[in-house]
Amino acid sequence: MQIESKLPNVGITIFTKMSKMAQEYGAINLSQGFPDFDVAPELIEKVCHYMKQGQNQYPPMAGVLNLREAIAEKIERSHDWLPQVENVLVTCGAIEAIFNTISAFVHSGDEVIIMNPAYDAYEAIIDLQGAKAVGVNLQPKDYSIDWPAVEQAITDKTRMIIINSPHNPSGATISKDDLKELERLTKDTEILVLSDEVYEHIVFDGKEHNSILASEELRKRAVATFSFGKTFHATGWRMGYLVGPDFLMKEILKIHQYNTFTIHAPSQYAIADYLKTPENYESIAAMYQEKRDFFLKAMEGSRFKPVKSSGTYFQLMDYSAISDKPDIEMAEWLTKEIGVAAIPTSVFYQDGQDNKVLRFCFAKNEETLKAAADKLKEL
Repeated sequence: MQIESKLPNVGITIFTKMSKMAQEYGAINLSQGFPDFDVAPELIEKVCHYMKQGQNQYPPMAGVLNLREAIAEKIERSHDWLPQVENVLVTCGAIEAIFNTISAFVHSGDEVIIMNPAYDAYEAIIDLQGAKAVGVNLQPKDYSIDWPAVEQAITDKTRMIIINSPHNPSGATISKDDLKELERLTKDTEILVLSDEVYEHIVFDGKEHNSILASEELRKRAVATFSFGKTFHATGWRMGYLVGPDFLMKEILKIHQYNTFTIHAPSQYAIADYLKTPENYESIAAMYQEKRDFFLKAMEGSRFKPVKSSGTYFQLMDYSAISDKPDIEMAEWLTKEIGVAAIPTSVFYQDGQDNKVLRFCFAKNEETLKAAADKLKEL
């Protein structure tokens, strides 16, 4: 039997590949973005509590009401806008939220603008719709959005623009001026906006997260996606959510009900309780900034040049002073020979742009970061 692949150019993700190599060679894994420290004991206890209380059957399709109310209150606290509960949908991680949104509105022949370097799932999901991902490269030095290039990329086929802040892989963040530009380009058009904000609470150096939800104009045409896995360093729980206006939610729910239908019930009740204490999510920026600063300090004296992260738990490092190897080859060599796994950033570009930059995850214990830095400084 011969099968015609719907994703002929897609293999295993670079994250899976590098984590597998790290395991095979006994390397320190700073590649895939997952913490090596525990979830808060209080949150784990709450999940167990609700399991014992019998909350183990199907919860409501859109999410437990307590959790959706808690999410709405958190958004009001963070962005001075209170969404209706009906505008909140709990999903299986942010990736389901992104998949549902693109699948609901992007049709064969449409175009979707993405910002390169871009999280690799965007293009694959767009391809599955028979649509085209139109890449606009971010500015090379600070990874800011090149708005004139975005405007030039818009055609009568443009159905959606995807933005991501704090940005994976660069750690860059968007400004209020960026949101104004996005408002200008999309106002009075049929263009929808998908805003990937999974690292919303991980911003550094006194900066604020500028959510699309803070813009009254953009809220009319936008869906924002979020991740409890990133916020509460529980990536294996696969818990996320999205927020959007009524006319978009109606279509997204159609996809959700035939995709995952609903999400792990006891975790929803537990997170609803946990959100009642804002410090549980507002304190994580300081925690991750300490880790970023520790890693940067530990790397002082190395030949790597950091592109300082403003958010996320990723740090880019320019290795051009060390080697002229292509970044994929360099990442593999580091894993095998030096014992530290990282992610090459060329895989985030549609054109494979290679800037001799690697992405390191610093969501690790200090012992892990120091051991990795010691190895890297040998180069």
